[in-house]
Amino acid sequence: MESAVLKIENFSAFFGENQVLKEVNLSIPQNRITAIMGPSGCGKTTLIRCVNRMHELIPDARVSGKIFLDHEDIYATDPIIVRRQIGMVFQKPNPFPTMSIYDNVIAGYNLNGVKLTKGEKEKIVEESLRKAALWDEVKNSLHRRGTFLSGGQQQRLCIARALAMRPAVLLLDEPTSALDPKATSHIEELIVQLKDTVSIILVTHNMAQAARVSDFTAFVYLGELVEFGPSGRMFTAPKNKRTEEYLSGKFG
Repeated sequence: MESAVLKIENFSAFFGENQVLKEVNLSIPQNRITAIMGPSGCGKTTLIRCVNRMHELIPDARVSGKIFLDHEDIYATDPIIVRRQIGMVFQKPNPFPTMSIYDNVIAGYNLNGVKLTKGEKEKIVEESLRKAALWDEVKNSLHRRGTFLSGGQQQRLCIARALAMRPAVLLLDEPTSALDPKATSHIEELIVQLKDTVSIILVTHNMAQAARVSDFTAFVYLGELVEFGPSGRMFTAPKNKRTEEYLSGKFG
């Protein structure tokens, strides 16, 4: 097995009495793209929200089990530190509307009270926008608001903002569902390039996307991890009948 950056052990999540994740065990390989797929409402987004400690922000939410990032129990660590190490990009692009492109990228440092020199800021902004394949498009308009960009560019700006903190893991929650096919294909290419520098977990209900970009795939159904394995095998010869039925469109 490849070395794991993240280990999820006997992990369950609840909203009040309602159990939304059931004893999930999963190792996320380092510098690979792991897709989490399954029908709507099966627990995919809850799982990644637990991985960066956002689930607990909801009233009545609780968890049991453990999640380790490089052998550190994330539930025994300050959530602010966890969120620096585990970045998240949401379904709809959400640049901070009143901020310039430049300020959006370094927002994480400002929000965390991390003092940087002007030179350090400029280096981080350029480096992060280059990683997000956005630098050439915006380098002459860094001090304009991020909201003037197209949807696909805004999503790449959000990826740059997450990468600026140099996280170990990047969580992408349906990052292309609000984008057109061309912007989607840009983001998919970008995701594949990024795995050299960051381990990626991609939540998607788009099976074709999971097959195109991921190295490993987890199939979650009704809060349960049904199957996990190399994407090539999962999509051609799934071991579990429920995975096979989902992939062939019998439910979902």
